[in-house]
Amino acid sequence: ILVNASDNKQRDKKMSTIRIDIKPNENMIRIWNNGKGIPVVHHKDEKMFVPTLIFGHLLTSSNYDDDEKKVTGGRNGYGAKLCNIFSKKFIVETSCKESKASFKQTWLDNMTKTAEPHIGAADSEDFTCVTFYPDLTKFKMTELDKDVTDLFTRRAYDIAAATRGVKIFLNGKKLPINSFKDYVELFVKNKEDDLGNPLKVVHEVVNERWEIALTLSQA
Repeated sequence: ILVNASDNKQRDKKMSTIRIDIKPNENMIRIWNNGKGIPVVHHKDEKMFVPTLIFGHLLTSSNYDDDEKKVTGGRNGYGAKLCNIFSKKFIVETSCKESKASFKQTWLDNMTKTAEPHIGAADSEDFTCVTFYPDLTKFKMTELDKDVTDLFTRRAYDIAAATRGVKIFLNGKKLPINSFKDYVELFVKNKEDDLGNPLKVVHEVVNERWEIALTLSQA
C-alpha cells in the first residue's frame, strides 16, 4: 500500500505529501497521499468501478510486461489485494477531479464481504486513502507489537528516502528526510572509521529516479 502511494508520484508530479498512521491500540494502519486520484469510472470490460477492480479483484492490473521499463514498484496488482485478503477490514477512499467524483468502499473478513461503493461529488483536491486492520490471527499475532511497528517505521523512512519531492508524515510528524543523502547520514552520523576519522557522505543525483550516496573516511 505504501509503495502504491509512493508510485503515484511518478504519475502525478504535483503530489507533495504521504501520510502514514500506525495505531497499534486500534490495530489500524492508514496510508494517504495527495496525488492524482483513482478514476471513479466503470471499467468498460469488467463492469465495475476501477477502484473496486484494483483493490477487490485478483488478476487485474497493468504491470505484466516484462520487457517494459519499470519506474514503479509492485507486480500484477497483487500487493494491495493481498493486503485486503489479510485484513479483517479494508477501506478505500479516493477523490478524482478528472472523474468529478469521490469513492469509498469497505471490505470485511479477508475480502469475502463488501457492499456497493458510495459515490459522491469530488473533493476540492485529489487524494487516495487506504485504511486497513490486519487479521492478526493469520500471522499468529495478538497485537501490532513493537517489532512490527518498528519495521513499518523503517519502511516509512525508506520511502522518504526514495520519493523525492514528497513530504512523509508518520503519525502526524514529518520525517526529517528530504533526500537520499539525508537518509544515509542517519546511519553515519557521529560514526568514525578505524583511524578515528569522521565518516563523510559523497552524494550525487544521477537522474530523476536515481541517487548515489557513499560513505568515505578522510584517510
